[in-house]
Amino acid sequence: MGRAEERRARQRSGRGAGGARRGGIRRLFTWKKILGTLFGLCLLGIAGLVGVYFYVDVPEGNADASIQSNVYKYSDGTVMARTGERNREIVGLDRVPKKVQHTFVAAENKSFYTDKGVDLKGTARGVLNTLAGKGKQGGSTITQQYVKNYYLTQDQTVSRKLKELVISLKVDQRYSKDDILAGYINTSYYGRGAYGIQAAAQAYYGVDAEDLKVGQGAYLAALLQAPSQYDWSSATPLGKELVTKRWNYVLDNMVEKHWLDAGERSSLKFPVPRGPKPDPGLKGQAGYLKEAAQNELIRRLETQGLSYEEAKAKVDAGGYTITLNIDRGKQRQLERSVKRQLTSKLDPKTRKVDADVQAGAVSVNPKNGKVLALYGGAGYPEHYTSNATRADYQAASTFKPLILAAALQNQATTQDGKPITASTIYDGTSRRPVKGSGIGFAPPNEDDVDYGPVTVQKAMNKSINSVFAQMGVDVGMDKVLQTADALGMDAKDLQAVPAQTLGSMGASPLQMAGVYATLDNHGRKVSPQILKSVQHEGAEMDLPSALGEQVISREAADSVTSVLTGVVDDGTGAAVRNSRQAVAGKTGTSDDNKSAWFTGYTPGLVTSVGIFGEADGPREVKGRTLKKGSQVSVSGAGGGGRVNGGGFPAQIWADYTFDVLGAPSKFDLDTDMGAAVAPPPEPSPSDSPSPSDSPTPSPTPSPTRSSPSPTPSSQTPEPPSPSVPDPSSPAPPSQPEPPGGQESPGGPSLPPEPDSPGLFGGGEDQ
Repeated sequence: MGRAEERRARQRSGRGAGGARRGGIRRLFTWKKILGTLFGLCLLGIAGLVGVYFYVDVPEGNADASIQSNVYKYSDGTVMARTGERNREIVGLDRVPKKVQHTFVAAENKSFYTDKGVDLKGTARGVLNTLAGKGKQGGSTITQQYVKNYYLTQDQTVSRKLKELVISLKVDQRYSKDDILAGYINTSYYGRGAYGIQAAAQAYYGVDAEDLKVGQGAYLAALLQAPSQYDWSSATPLGKELVTKRWNYVLDNMVEKHWLDAGERSSLKFPVPRGPKPDPGLKGQAGYLKEAAQNELIRRLETQGLSYEEAKAKVDAGGYTITLNIDRGKQRQLERSVKRQLTSKLDPKTRKVDADVQAGAVSVNPKNGKVLALYGGAGYPEHYTSNATRADYQAASTFKPLILAAALQNQATTQDGKPITASTIYDGTSRRPVKGSGIGFAPPNEDDVDYGPVTVQKAMNKSINSVFAQMGVDVGMDKVLQTADALGMDAKDLQAVPAQTLGSMGASPLQMAGVYATLDNHGRKVSPQILKSVQHEGAEMDLPSALGEQVISREAADSVTSVLTGVVDDGTGAAVRNSRQAVAGKTGTSDDNKSAWFTGYTPGLVTSVGIFGEADGPREVKGRTLKKGSQVSVSGAGGGGRVNGGGFPAQIWADYTFDVLGAPSKFDLDTDMGAAVAPPPEPSPSDSPSPSDSPTPSPTPSPTRSSPSPTPSSQTPEPPSPSVPDPSSPAPPSQPEPPGGQESPGGPSLPPEPDSPGLFGGGEDQ
């Protein structure tokens, strides 16, 4: 055989081997086999659907269609209220205007009148997304949504979606489109506890369904996409923008379908719904208690993976027995104390400012976090917002103890390197610029009083702004806010600037009670808890402990407590002084006297009381038109002058606390500083401070007022004009200005102190 023939033979042999391999693959994956397999799978799928279709029948309405009530109880088991019976009245389409009917079709399913009840593409997409773990998806027809509402559950599973598909096909065959639409608008949830269009019409517009206008119907139809987010009364700016866009979308679709004349459409304006009304039968404090318990329950359900909307709908569906930690005796006493010490002394007919006064209070057991009493305001329905849980008024000087806590926790030092303790000396000169900050800040003290060199203890007693502004800078405002957040304030997103030392952030009595309870509990976190137990359909819900981890050291917490006893014994909290009972606390009065606080505690009880100025009606103030509900000054309320924390708030606190306390008790403190331990000796006149790099003379103390009467009155008188100091009085010696703070003893001699820091004016904080 020649070479050419051998080569051709080898090539034929190679093609034969490779060809055999390729041929085998072709025989294994032929187009006929592939198409046959796909066709077989389609047949199996169709057979499966047919089987499911004949297997699944239209069931009776599920248990969620029959809503039960929720029962709220006091801690002793006494029933407080029964709520949550489904707020729904079934109405036929004959009682719903035709254009209003069309708003729902335009919003959800424009092809409703011609489709077969299902959206196969949307359902397939929903099944795939469920398998992929992407949760709820849109695309369902009105029929499918009605089936989900009335016949099935809200579970996001493949089997539930397949049942929804089959039942929707059968429902579409069995019932008329009008029957399905009526079922849909009567079973849907609209928010505010309203199920069905009749309840929604009343909840949002105060009319019956038959009296709804097309614009109002379009809002209710738009609302179904996100009832809580789109509720105008509580929506964020983004929520309002989104629901307005959806409202326009609904009306534009109606014009497209020739259900609404274009001229009428152009004349429509967004119909802002009225504010929410309280649940019937929840008058007085019961409404606030129920609201607080319900909100806490919703938060618990959210931790189980439900969205807010799902959790809210589940609670509204009822079947819960909710026992609160509220002690009936303490609750009654707190209400009586507010009446005795505040509301009985207000006369709105004589003094307009008295109508603007709102009070809120929360009492907590620091050993277990139980909310024992809560005062939310004048009561449902007179005042819908709970003053106990609102967090829109400044915390004012009740924030100062948190600055000291941050200093002690972080072992902070002054600008000249001295450790910050209760004995550290700071310059209490009013409007003294802070040192060591890139942001200039020079806050005035109350009534612009100059104190000169003072200890931290005295600065806390007298609530000296200039001292705590400097201390905040010494510690680092980022660390101050971190400590505040750890203790229970919502401070993590606040700007870390020196101005925060005045307590300019918002806080609620509930929050402040938790913060001070954590201090009382030696630094172990206390999260106030109003829920004692929750049962649902016979099952007990697991509730977390109200006690958390150690967020600041015991020594730091106890040292703050020790210092705060001085505020009561020798400071702005003198109204709560008690010779038999250990008390710690702090007053606060915000900018322009819009809020006044006293948050105080004994070893076994923490109570925070706030007085808030809320405009009773619209008015003109300094050329601006204020709406009802705007924050306003309460100065002059009760016939007096400035309302400060040592007035009404402290008096309410004392009246309540000393009535409900048992045997007197003392703080068990692990500290060697503060007013609750042997005080350090006052600096002697011969002592002098270590000079700063650039010593400056200490300013002369500003004119001061006379001391208020030690017996607390129902209101604080308006401060008189400052008097000029007596020239014959010896002037304090000129002192070099401490660079930020100095440690005592061994510090400067203290100049004569004013008899009282007074009631601050001009926007200062107390």
